[in-house]
Amino acid sequence: MRRQEYLRPLLADRPGQVGRDRLEILAALIAGPSFDPVYRPDIITIPGGHPVYRWACVVADCERPRAGGSDLCSVHQGQWAGESARGVGMAAFVTAADGLDERVGSREAICRICPGRPAAHSDLRLCQRHLSRWTFRRNEAGGAGQGADFALWVSEEQPCAAYGSCGVAICPSLADSPLGLCAWHSSRYRRDGAPGRAAMPGSWWQRYERCGKPVPLEYADQAAFRRWCETVSAQPWPGQVNLRGLRPLVRAEIQWGLFVHAQRARPTRWDLGWIRALVTTCRALEVNSLVDFEFGAGSSPEFTGAIAKEILHELRLVYFTPAEARDAGFLETEHFGVLFPHRMSHFDLTSIPQRWLRDLTWDYLADLLRSPRCPRSGGPFDGYRRAALELGVFMELEAPGGGHDPAVLRGEHARRFVADQRHREREGQESLAVRRPGGAAGIVTVTTRSVVFNAIRKLLRDALDTGVADKLGLDREFITALPAAGATTGRTARRPFPDEVARALAAEASLAELAAAYDPSDNGARDIWETTVTTGRRIGEVIKVRWDCIGRYGGLAMFWHDQTKVGNYDAAIRIPERLYDVLAGRQRKTLDRFTARYGYRPAGAQRSQLALFPTTYRSNDGTVPLTHQWFYSRFRPWVDAMDLGHFVPHQARHTLATSLLRHGATLTHIRRYLGHVSDRMAEHYVHLSHSDLENVLQHVWVAGPGTASPGELLAGTAAPLSQAEAQALAVDLSRRSTPAEGGFCTWQPSSTAAPARGTWPR
Repeated sequence: MRRQEYLRPLLADRPGQVGRDRLEILAALIAGPSFDPVYRPDIITIPGGHPVYRWACVVADCERPRAGGSDLCSVHQGQWAGESARGVGMAAFVTAADGLDERVGSREAICRICPGRPAAHSDLRLCQRHLSRWTFRRNEAGGAGQGADFALWVSEEQPCAAYGSCGVAICPSLADSPLGLCAWHSSRYRRDGAPGRAAMPGSWWQRYERCGKPVPLEYADQAAFRRWCETVSAQPWPGQVNLRGLRPLVRAEIQWGLFVHAQRARPTRWDLGWIRALVTTCRALEVNSLVDFEFGAGSSPEFTGAIAKEILHELRLVYFTPAEARDAGFLETEHFGVLFPHRMSHFDLTSIPQRWLRDLTWDYLADLLRSPRCPRSGGPFDGYRRAALELGVFMELEAPGGGHDPAVLRGEHARRFVADQRHREREGQESLAVRRPGGAAGIVTVTTRSVVFNAIRKLLRDALDTGVADKLGLDREFITALPAAGATTGRTARRPFPDEVARALAAEASLAELAAAYDPSDNGARDIWETTVTTGRRIGEVIKVRWDCIGRYGGLAMFWHDQTKVGNYDAAIRIPERLYDVLAGRQRKTLDRFTARYGYRPAGAQRSQLALFPTTYRSNDGTVPLTHQWFYSRFRPWVDAMDLGHFVPHQARHTLATSLLRHGATLTHIRRYLGHVSDRMAEHYVHLSHSDLENVLQHVWVAGPGTASPGELLAGTAAPLSQAEAQALAVDLSRRSTPAEGGFCTWQPSSTAAPARGTWPR
């Protein structure tokens, strides 16, 4: 993937100051009091239980790092494999497992006698020289134990001269030999084929060090050895990110990115190994800034590009002010303190060809972000961007001068745009400007055309009202020629599920297939669907419920949820016992998975704030629920596999509302149960007639007296009329009506006054 061109600085005409200006900005932020000091050093040390960058095993008191992308160390991973085969759950295993001390050699230890030499033996904490002397002493004493003899021997020993720091440029460890390399890089040097053939002379300790002389080194190519020392990577200590050797700007960018990522409410998972891979790639390619980093360069893994891209999103907020972002052609919602759910802050407007239209769109969206009527989601912003893009590309092709001068635009140009959109909608043709995620051109539909007309009309009418159109010289007729399409054009109300579809979607075999084939990890797709069908809640209201969403009050099972669409929070409804048991089982699963992931069982207030259906994506505390997209990605293929037709989860709400009405509930009851704000909204969900009208129709929809089975019910479930009742109904109908074309006329003159001549009741 190519780097994001829109991140290139606005100061491109002053290339000598770009890096310096950015570095000055980041340096000031990093030195600020709100910046976490953990990320300031060149060698960042992360605590094992860090809430975002946790690297330690989740087993309590285990000091070993995770292995293989799992949440367990290698030892516990092996133990868990055996326990899992015997049917032991993950939560039970994590709770019962014993923590392990950190692995020998996982941290650099210093000799207890020589403060300038690393320990070659972690238990004794002795350098290689003193370890040899102690081994010789023990052998002379016949292998006697340590104890007081060891303490006495240590007190009599003298420290040896240090070899200094490791010769590798970025290594913070101490050298363990006159070669000038630490133990890890000495092994790495041999594995790399010993570039330059650096070596120490034979019997170097006897000939030189014992006599206090410096040990001379021998090289086949000293320059090659130095190059290796400059380019080799650092030892990957657990919990450590080594930023040494990076250029100043990219180092500051990574420090800032790590800090801001940890502040996010829903951070993605960044393993320290992934971060180290990004650092290693930037160091090897001598990258000056992440803006110049080619994703996938240097054979770097895919996730390094994902981390770099997310850091770049954060850096945009630092490198660009709102005014600079406007000039560059993009909008950052976080500049205004707004971040829409499941969206990044960035809205790219650079595809709008005309600068005046692009700036007009930017100003309108910025005003929306500042106002109390700011949308709750990014959908309206997408509509305004699409509308401006469609109009801009059309003018680029059809208007004089490509539409770049608003003063030359007239009403005829707007009318031609309207006609073009309607033609493309009618013929199902491709859009001039909009592309689908795969790169194919989008199709103009009734809905997209309505969105474009309404959005561009609002945008230009606002320019007319605020006087911006006059400043641009934009003709009033051009604006008024754009029609309003209506907010609901092309949309129809959902139908309830047909009986056969409702039975198929509620059958036990179908529900088992949904859980087994489309949710093998058992994240709750079946439980979400059963709750939706049973309660008639909106799908988002079910997905977002908290762990403590059920309870018994006076012996009645209740379901608590937030009806955010209508502003009704913490509402409760009655639920059947079967659904209560389903949700109680999901509560147990959620707690077990939390315990398995984080190593402890939550209690009290923390437990009540957990999501009942938590996601593992961008969630570090179990409080973030699954998304609509996650559920739909399971529901749609499940329904398609049953070949039922096109149906959506929201139709379950319509089905329940209609069933309630058929069984005697009033619109007031339906409105209260489904959480509607008015009877009109409740009527939107009621699609079938009242039961009293059905009873009347059943008396009409019967076989007539001249048929083989007079009185037989032709529709409905009521008891059929007897032959005598059907004949009586026929006699009564013939007495009170007059045969007419197409049926019977049952009009009768009033007993008190005759109708006026020439008038007929309708």
